[in-house]
Amino acid sequence: MTSPTSAPADLGLEVIDLHTDAEFLRRRIHARDSGVQLEGMQRLARAFVERPETILQELVDAAVSLCGADSAGISVERPDKTETDYYHWIATAGEYAGFLNAVLPRYPSACGICLARGRPQLFRVTPRFFEIMGISAATVTDGILLPWQVDDRQGTVWIMAHGREMAFDIEDLKLMQVLAEFAAMGVRQQRQQKLLVDRASAAAAAAMADDLAHKINNPLQSLTNILYLAAEGHNGDGARAVGAAALEDLQRLSALVKRLLELPVLAEAVIRQQPNPREEQPSHG
Repeated sequence: MTSPTSAPADLGLEVIDLHTDAEFLRRRIHARDSGVQLEGMQRLARAFVERPETILQELVDAAVSLCGADSAGISVERPDKTETDYYHWIATAGEYAGFLNAVLPRYPSACGICLARGRPQLFRVTPRFFEIMGISAATVTDGILLPWQVDDRQGTVWIMAHGREMAFDIEDLKLMQVLAEFAAMGVRQQRQQKLLVDRASAAAAAAMADDLAHKINNPLQSLTNILYLAAEGHNGDGARAVGAAALEDLQRLSALVKRLLELPVLAEAVIRQQPNPREEQPSHG
């Protein structure tokens, strides 16, 4: 099944290709505070360096302030997507902040139409759409939606107004195109961070296995000595104590062996399943 490129009007969803919308291109350019824009971009840059785990949230917060949006967000196709659980909202800000981690169906969806067209879209959402979805949310009277892609993952970044018509202009579109690039880089950075953690975990597992291989000699040697003495008849009435000691050491040995056997398998699986970060090349939609 291919992604839909349009939505019937009775679904309460309007999605218009911005490159073909003359009305949008004629919109009056809004006044902007260059100081606020500079501060927002600097905050994003610092987040990439100092707090990479927050970059997606910083991005949507910046979209709200820089574009004067009422809401902003980032969606991504779920890796285990189904027709009913297809798009995951991984960052939200503004009035729609409460919809963080919301999961939406494949259709009807402005995200799906945007990704199918592969270009920036102007969109509006009426109460009818939310009735179909079975949720309560502010209508979208003006919005810009852009696609992004990183390797095999793709999604959208969007801004919304919830009462104002013609809230955004061509300059907002240009800014959102930059933010879409940031979104792609942010997702790429988080993926590579996880990859590095996984690879570090694999290395740690191998180191732990080597450490356990040395530690295993202690209970093994102790058990060997005890069993040797028992075999030589040196235990006498203390046989019960000797047996208890042997059992304790045997249990320690068994637990260490079990951990030792599991770790190399896990390490090998992680290394085999994860591609080399240097081999991955990003592309942006």
